[in-house]
Amino acid sequence: QADGMSEVGNSTLTTHVLNTATGLPAAGLVVHLAQLQEPGPQWTELAQRRTDADGRCQPLLAPGQATAGTYKLHFETAEYWQGLGHTSFYPFVEVVFIITDPAQKLHVPLLISPYSYTTYRGS
Repeated sequence: QADGMSEVGNSTLTTHVLNTATGLPAAGLVVHLAQLQEPGPQWTELAQRRTDADGRCQPLLAPGQATAGTYKLHFETAEYWQGLGHTSFYPFVEVVFIITDPAQKLHVPLLISPYSYTTYRGS
């Protein structure tokens, strides 16, 4: 029965932010999700979250909310680093990606340090 799994299951978008300078989750980092309106270049904000102590936040798209299209995760990294007493080379990080199959679960992690970042399509 898929009903009990719907929260975790299909068509959700999740992220996880890790501070690679400390090896710890990036807690309290603000994340915005926007979708590109076709024809562009207008972005419509869909969600805003703040990462928890584990560097995670509630799914950015609820089951059934995703549609095919181009999306952007905007991570407020400068505010995060300032909170730790560091300056950051990157004032924010934007990860733009395409959802082709709205029923597929997407996980887009971000690894950050004051002078670098890495992202990948997770599972």
